[in-house]
Amino acid sequence: FENARKVYTNGVEAKNSWRSFVGELTGENVRIPDVDSGYPKSVYPTKWESGNPMPLEVAQYEIGDGYPDVNEYRMKFGVVIPSTNTTVEYDFWSMILGEQNREVCKGIGFHMSGILIDSPRLATDEDMLNFLEMFRKQIYVTVDRLMTAEPQYIIMGMSLETFFGGWEGNKEFKKTLMDRTGLNIATGAEACKAALDKFKAKRITVITPYQDIGDKNVVKFFTEIGCEVVRIAGLKCGSATDIAHVPESWCEKVIRENLVLDGVDAIVQCGTNLSMVALADRLERELNVPIIAINAACLWFGMREVGINVKYKGAPACSASSEP
Repeated sequence: FENARKVYTNGVEAKNSWRSFVGELTGENVRIPDVDSGYPKSVYPTKWESGNPMPLEVAQYEIGDGYPDVNEYRMKFGVVIPSTNTTVEYDFWSMILGEQNREVCKGIGFHMSGILIDSPRLATDEDMLNFLEMFRKQIYVTVDRLMTAEPQYIIMGMSLETFFGGWEGNKEFKKTLMDRTGLNIATGAEACKAALDKFKAKRITVITPYQDIGDKNVVKFFTEIGCEVVRIAGLKCGSATDIAHVPESWCEKVIRENLVLDGVDAIVQCGTNLSMVALADRLERELNVPIIAINAACLWFGMREVGINVKYKGAPACSASSEP
C-alpha cells in the first residue's frame, strides 16, 4: 500500500493502484489492494514448423493496465473457516449465486482457507478451550496460505473465537490478523453488532451450538456492546462436525418455543457451521422479528465495508438491505 509501483507474482513490474475509503459500518479506513495491474503475463504463438508440435516463435500479449480475475473481477474475498466447517462456503455461494441474486452479485467470489482442526470434539467446556487452543496455533499458517490467492478483504468464517473475551477480545483478535495480512477483516461478532445496530435492537435472545463456556462469552460480548441478553439457548453440540448435522427443524423448535418473547427486539444465531440462513429468512417474515443468521450477517458486513451496496434476496433482512 506504500509504493506507486510493485512487482507482481509473475515478475511483472506495474502500477500499484490500491484504493482506500471509509467503511460504511465501522468507520475504519478500508484499504483494497491492487491485484490486477500486473496480470496476466502470457504469450501467443506466431510461427510453426511442420512436424514440430512446439511453436518456433511466440509474441507477448500486451496487458496495458492489467486484467482482473476472470471470475472475481469485482471483489475477491478471502474466507477463513475451520476445516470441519461445511456450511459457510455453501451459504455464501448460495446467497450470491441464487437465481434472484446472480446478476447483482456478478464478479464477487470467495476463496476459502481451512484451519486444521484435528480434534473437533466439543462435548465439554474443556473440549471447547482445547478447540480454541488448536485454532490459535493454526491461524497464522492458515491466513498465510490464504494470502497466496491475493484476496482483497478477509471474512472470518467462524464465530466462537470472535466472541471470546468480549468486545475487547474481538478487537484484539481482529487487529492481530490485520497486522499479519495488511487487509481489513470482518468477524462474526462485529457483524452481529452491526446488524443489531441497524435494527436498533437492544433486547435479544440467542441460539448457539456451544457449550456453557461459549454461551457465557457470547453473553459477555453482547452485554459489553449494550445489549440485554434475555435468553441464550446453547445446543451443546458434541463436536465441530456435529453442528452442520443439526436439522433445521430442531433450530426452529428452539426459536418458536423459547426465544420468541414479548419485548425482544431481535434473535441472533451464532455458530457459522449451523445452517440457518434459509430458516431465519422464513421465520422472521412469519414472526415479525429480525433473526440475524451469522453467515448472512458476515457476508452483508463484508460487502458493505468494501462498498458493495446491492440488495440481495432470499436471506434475512440485514443482508437484504442496502441501508447501514
